[in-house]
Amino acid sequence: MNLDGQTYASLAANFSWDIPARYNIGVDVCDKWADGSGRLALIYEDAEGQATRYTFDQLKALSDRFANALLASGAQRGDRIGIFLSQSIETAIAHLAAYKAGMVAVPLFALFGVDAIEHRLGDSGAVALITDAAGVRKIGEIRAGLPALRHVFNVDIEQDDVNPQAPVHAFWPALNEASADFTPADTSADDPAVIIYTSGTTGKPKGALHGHRVLPGHLPGVEMSQEGFPAHATLMWTPADWAWIGGLFDVLLPSWHHGVAVLARRFAKFDGQAAFDLMARHAVSHTFLPPTALKMMRGVERPERWHLALRSVASGGESLGEELIGWGRKALGVTINEFYGQTECNVVVSSCAALFEPSFGAIGRAVPGHHVAIVDFDGNELPPGAIGDIAVAAPDPVMFLGYWGNEAATREKFRGKFLVTGDLGTCDAQGFIRFVGRGDDVITSAGYRIGPASIEDSLLRHPAVSMAAVIGAPDRERTEIVMAFIVLNAGFVGDEALVREIQQHVKTRLAAHEYPREIRFVESLPLTATGKVIRKALREGLGQDADSAAARKS
Repeated sequence: MNLDGQTYASLAANFSWDIPARYNIGVDVCDKWADGSGRLALIYEDAEGQATRYTFDQLKALSDRFANALLASGAQRGDRIGIFLSQSIETAIAHLAAYKAGMVAVPLFALFGVDAIEHRLGDSGAVALITDAAGVRKIGEIRAGLPALRHVFNVDIEQDDVNPQAPVHAFWPALNEASADFTPADTSADDPAVIIYTSGTTGKPKGALHGHRVLPGHLPGVEMSQEGFPAHATLMWTPADWAWIGGLFDVLLPSWHHGVAVLARRFAKFDGQAAFDLMARHAVSHTFLPPTALKMMRGVERPERWHLALRSVASGGESLGEELIGWGRKALGVTINEFYGQTECNVVVSSCAALFEPSFGAIGRAVPGHHVAIVDFDGNELPPGAIGDIAVAAPDPVMFLGYWGNEAATREKFRGKFLVTGDLGTCDAQGFIRFVGRGDDVITSAGYRIGPASIEDSLLRHPAVSMAAVIGAPDRERTEIVMAFIVLNAGFVGDEALVREIQQHVKTRLAAHEYPREIRFVESLPLTATGKVIRKALREGLGQDADSAAARKS
């Protein structure tokens, strides 16, 4: 997106989509740059600080071989391929190979526990999984319940584990032994490419199925939030995991579409000082930093110690506010651009300091190419200033194809031609959209969108728990924390030891970022006449002392 001499109005008025009928993400982001020039694609830094560089030529050769390895294992076009790894060269290879083979990538957050993995692999019917030794151990607990999962590739071993009950292939030997001769699948822009699971509000997390067109659909939003990207771009980094749509489609793949190198380095636990150091050492020019990361970096003393090369910083997931944007201008040397979207339809609203001053309290304006509106219950557009649902008009190339195997949920996502986000907002006469609140029970914590249903299900698997309800409680650093209200079974005492035991249960079986940081043991839960938990009543009662509740906080 060239911003020279442009205004927001001119960009919006003159924009038109140009989505090729035949299009493949893997070919676009890798093969087109693999021209023998040795163009840098990836810098991978390990936990010890050792950096390894990879070119697009190398990525093409490696992903071609692994695509052949997948095909040799029996995986076919359209099959789902689980990728259970954090930022790494193997993660990149697996994604490229899946796309180029016409298969469907299923990214899985590296910190997921066995329950979360089992649901996603089982629901998607994944036939193969690429993971590491830690992932193999988790899969070992649940593989018997995943009949479709025929092949597991371990990036940490040098030879196959031939256990007849649960064989595991060595990733690198399988890749190196495969043929180098590969022809990418001739895919259409609408052919399925990736399933990314969303936060579950009423039931299990749903798989948002996207076509190959989702990448070109992302580009205007990424380019706007990153100040006319790829202008002045030399290296992009994010602490966000590539399993989330923010890390994968806001950073990795858009960068490679434009031939811009990406830095792969994800901290086991985010550290603000380490983030400053990393960006300075590698001269990172562009970054996506979730709001919680920014808040943690704000706590670092004397950020001027680091000589940063930043040209643009984007953030999304929650409103930043005037104070944080002001800090960014001083500490980072740029105006942080907020953007907004969700897994089903991402980066459709954005700020852009090169085009207009941020309106504090607003999440930005509609990205050119996207029709974003505030609608009522019937899907009618509301006038400026009215509160309603933030919605995006279909068709739109960044919009999902539907929820995997769930047509009913897909239909419920729409009101007429509008996809409804589940967020309430307003839009003023200048087109600035303001977030008012969530229309559902999704919890926003440390940049993650967390649904209560899976946590409640995990809690109920603990022998002490009779009933459970989960909400988001306000928190200064994380925006919200996960809070659980629990009715105990007879014979159990709600003490500190039980709190820690239940928290560990959720951490290990679901995900480390989803465990309840606060637990209240109660005698009963507020229920509707049909037996549904009234979470609104729990949220409203947070400021009140409950005689029947014993609060424990970690």
